[in-house]
Amino acid sequence: MTALTSVKKGAVLMKIYDISMEIRNDMMVYKNQEQRRPRLEQTRKIHEEGVNESTLHINLHTGTHMDAQRHVLENGSTIEDIDLNKCITPCKVLDFTHLNDCISKEELMKKNIQKDDFILLKTRNSFRDDFDFEFVYLNSDGAEYLQETGIKGVGIDSLGIERGQPGHMTHKALLSKDIVILEGLRLKDIEEGEYILCALPLKLRGGDGSPVRACLIRL
Repeated sequence: MTALTSVKKGAVLMKIYDISMEIRNDMMVYKNQEQRRPRLEQTRKIHEEGVNESTLHINLHTGTHMDAQRHVLENGSTIEDIDLNKCITPCKVLDFTHLNDCISKEELMKKNIQKDDFILLKTRNSFRDDFDFEFVYLNSDGAEYLQETGIKGVGIDSLGIERGQPGHMTHKALLSKDIVILEGLRLKDIEEGEYILCALPLKLRGGDGSPVRACLIRL
């Protein structure tokens, strides 16, 4: 469930929406692959050593996360090189919940997408808590259209932005042009419209991706 917090700053009321997946052992993971399940291991206990400490074992592409170029491009940049101006930015949530298969160029052209936009794709994926092998995805001609438009980022509410595409053409079309990809968003309770996005990755040297705590802010 998307958490909503209201923060009053002066005369401005900000609404903050949590659009991240909760990390837990029984969470939804890509294709239900057991090796992708996170594990929180307690390494020190307060009643024995005076403090609690834990180690998190997690795939960098589990849950709500950001892809780096290195994810699909052999010589691509890694996650610590992501431009933070693309991680804290105005964004547009676009509603595609009427679609059952993929988001294509034809569907994207019906929306007001402009150069330098960061767009979040809301689909029926947000209404399921189990992994759907037929999840809605962005197809390659849709990705090429976004590349040509010159957006700076795109997010989707599935654990992958593509589904079974040979050569990972959707990823490559976007990442080759430094277009940020966010996956694993939870947009069930988010209305179509304009927001401020905050989705910062870990400063993980050499990482091909990173978990993020993504939220939307509306003034």
